[in-house]
Amino acid sequence: MATALNVLGSTLQLCCKNPATGYFRDGFCRTIQEDYGTHVVCAIVTKEFLDYTKSRGNDLSTPIPHWKFPGLVPGSKWCLCISRWLEAEQAGVAPLVVLEATHESALQYASLALLEKYRISA
Repeated sequence: MATALNVLGSTLQLCCKNPATGYFRDGFCRTIQEDYGTHVVCAIVTKEFLDYTKSRGNDLSTPIPHWKFPGLVPGSKWCLCISRWLEAEQAGVAPLVVLEATHESALQYASLALLEKYRISA
């Protein structure tokens, strides 16, 4: 993996290996052109967010064993699509963000000031 940067301009940190997250399922919130969801925001999900994203057609709480996906619970770290995170922010249910593990490409969609409002330490 080439050195990826986070929104703070330093080396991208691991978001979560258990469950394995990220577009590449390697624990890092990295992206490539084929990642139409742009899974770059490392967030700590809440019940409110999980309920919201399920209502929008993306159920992250139900296990999918054949994909080795255990389902998320409040407190799980997960690489979210920047567009869904922004939707949740507008709806008042955006989860906290680990900036050290959030890919720099998130800044193409959201300001650092906005992301910092939701910052939680790694």
